[in-house]
Amino acid sequence: MTNVPGATFSHKDDLLQALQAGLDLTGANLQGIDLAEADLYKANLNGANLSGVSSNKAILIRANLSGANLSGADLNSADLRGTDLSGADLSGANLQDAYLNRANLIGANLSGANLEGVKLNVALYNKETIWPEGFAYKKSGAVGPGAQLNGAYLNTAYLRGIDLSGASLLGAYLSGADLTGANLEGVSFSGANLQKAFLTGACLRNARFNGSELQGVDFRAADLTGAEFNNLQGIAGADFFLAQGLSDLSIARLSSYPSIELNTWNTYTRRTTRDSLNSHIISE
Repeated sequence: MTNVPGATFSHKDDLLQALQAGLDLTGANLQGIDLAEADLYKANLNGANLSGVSSNKAILIRANLSGANLSGADLNSADLRGTDLSGADLSGANLQDAYLNRANLIGANLSGANLEGVKLNVALYNKETIWPEGFAYKKSGAVGPGAQLNGAYLNTAYLRGIDLSGASLLGAYLSGADLTGANLEGVSFSGANLQKAFLTGACLRNARFNGSELQGVDFRAADLTGAEFNNLQGIAGADFFLAQGLSDLSIARLSSYPSIELNTWNTYTRRTTRDSLNSHIISE
């Protein structure tokens, strides 16, 4: 096998030709190549470098591999942090000890893949993602329906539109997280830190915020039907304007917090918590 250490590929077609020719891509610079829907069946990317940094492992940080065929590919110890693998076929791929932190696995097929030692913190999945049989993906640190993320550090995470229905986020750190339009139905946020999080337009039906920190949270236009707000640590600056489904009991409970909290402005929406709650009373 020919070795082309440090080779630079600026076009997808050049890379595919090199792989088809069986070239050794150890240390090759593949940074910035768009590999969306590329056919990389059984490709050996163990040693390819998509960051320009010398390494003996594949580094595909933030690469676009959406819809790519990576079935049977060798990605042992690959660095795929932040890579878009949505809709990709990774069936039978070797991802042992790979780094998939914050990767997009929505709709990806991982059936039969070797995920021994894989790192999946904040990787995104949905109901269409196919996992290897028996793999405990809900406890892997990945983010999706039913995920067990108790105590997870998700500060400032970009999770717009994500499906986290039925997930457990007890004591999680979500300050500044963007969950705009997310499906958070039935999620337990008890004891979580949600300060300045964006929950605009999110589905929060039957969500539980008991003991949570809600200072500065943007709840505008969220669906809060059946949501629980018991023993909150604080609501100063939280904005409930146009939120749907708030019960009379919840409004009364939230309105009973000290004036110093109710009169605090939300720095983003420029509205006080009191004003946002009063809008519900007036509208009724």
